[in-house]
Amino acid sequence: MRDSAVATTAATRLSIGFCCAGHLYSHLFMLLYPTIVLVLPGEFDMPYGELLTLATPGFIAFGLFALPAGRLADRWSAFAMMVVFFIGTGIASIITGFARTPLQLAVGLTLIGVFASIYHPVGIAWVIRHSVKQGMALAVNGVFGNWGLAVAALSAGALIEFSGWRAAFIVPGIICALTGVAFLYYARAGAVAVHDSDRVVHAPASRRQLIQAFSVVAVTALFGGLVFQSTTVGMPKIFDERLGGMVSGALGVGGMVAIVYFVASFAQLGVGHLMDRFPLKPIYVIVYGLQAPLLFVASGLFDEPLLAVVLIFACLNVGALPVSDMIVARFAPPKWRSTIFGAKFVVVLGVASLGVPMVAYIHDNTGDFTMLFLIASVFALTVASAALFLPASRAATAVAAE
Repeated sequence: MRDSAVATTAATRLSIGFCCAGHLYSHLFMLLYPTIVLVLPGEFDMPYGELLTLATPGFIAFGLFALPAGRLADRWSAFAMMVVFFIGTGIASIITGFARTPLQLAVGLTLIGVFASIYHPVGIAWVIRHSVKQGMALAVNGVFGNWGLAVAALSAGALIEFSGWRAAFIVPGIICALTGVAFLYYARAGAVAVHDSDRVVHAPASRRQLIQAFSVVAVTALFGGLVFQSTTVGMPKIFDERLGGMVSGALGVGGMVAIVYFVASFAQLGVGHLMDRFPLKPIYVIVYGLQAPLLFVASGLFDEPLLAVVLIFACLNVGALPVSDMIVARFAPPKWRSTIFGAKFVVVLGVASLGVPMVAYIHDNTGDFTMLFLIASVFALTVASAALFLPASRAATAVAAE
C-alpha cells in the first residue's frame, strides 16, 4: 500500500512537472520575438515599430483561442489538449523559423499564438486539480512561467549571436515538440497522473459572490494584462535604449531581461505562501497598488536607477499573476473551470494584447517610452482600486485522499 501511495505521489508530481514546463514554454514562445525583432530591420528592410506590430495577431490569438481551448478541455479531454499544446506550439515555431517574407513571419507568429493559447486555460486548471496547497502550486507554476520570460530573451539572444535569428525559433520548437512526445509516452505508461476531480474541494459560491468576483476579475484582467503585456514586450527595447553602456547587442539586452525576470520569478513563491494563509483581497490590492508609483518614477530614469526600479516592479508584477488565478480557482465551479479560465485569458492575453501595438505606436511617435510608463502606472492603479471590491475568500471544505 505504501509503495502504491509513493508511486501515485510521484506520478502526480511528474504530472505537475510537465504542466510547469508547459507554462515556461507558453511564455517563452510568445516572447522570443521581442528580442529577435531587434536584429530584423536590416533583414526585412522595415522599421522596428512595423516589425513588432507583425506579432499583434499572434498575441490576439494567444488570448482569443483560450476560450475554445478551455471549453474543449472541459467537454473533451484536458490531457489531449496538453499534448496538442506541446506538439503544436513546437511545430509552429519551427515553421516560423523558415519565414522569408513579413507576411510569412506574421502567419508563423499567429500559429504560435493559436497553439500556445491552449496552455493557460487548460494547464492552470490542471495544476489546481492536481494540487493540495493550491496557492503554492500556482506560485511554483508561475515561477516556471516567468522563467519562460527570462529564457525567451536569453535563448533568443544567444541563438541569434551564434546561429542566427532562424535558429532562435527552430531550436526551442524542436525541444517543445519532443516534450509533448515524452508527455504522451509517460502518461500512457502510467507514470503521469491524470486526476478527474479536485484533490481540494471548496464550498460552492453564491450567485452574488460569483457575479462580484468575476466582475472584478474582468476589470483586473484587462488592465493588469495591459500592464504585463506592454512592459514585457517593451522591456528589451527599453533596456536597449535606456541602459546605455551597461548592455550591448541582442545577447546583452536579452541577458539583462533574463536576469530581471529570473529574479522576479521567485516573488511568486512568497505570494503563494501568503495565498494559502491570508485573504486574497489585501494581497491583490497591495501588489498592484505598489506598482503604480514605481512605474511613474521609472518613466524618468536611466541606467542603474532604472534597472533597480524595474526589478522591484517586475517582482510585484509577476508576483501578482497567481492571485488572479486563485480567485478563479476559489469561485469557479470545477466543471466549468477551464472554460472560465479561457474567458479570463481572452481578456488578459487577447484584448490586452493591444499593449503590443501600443508599445510600437508610442515608441515610433514619441521616440522613447516615457508615455508607456505613465500609462501603465494608471492601469496598475485601476487594478488595485478594482481589487477592493473582491468578495471574501472561501475556505476548503475537504481534501481528497491521495
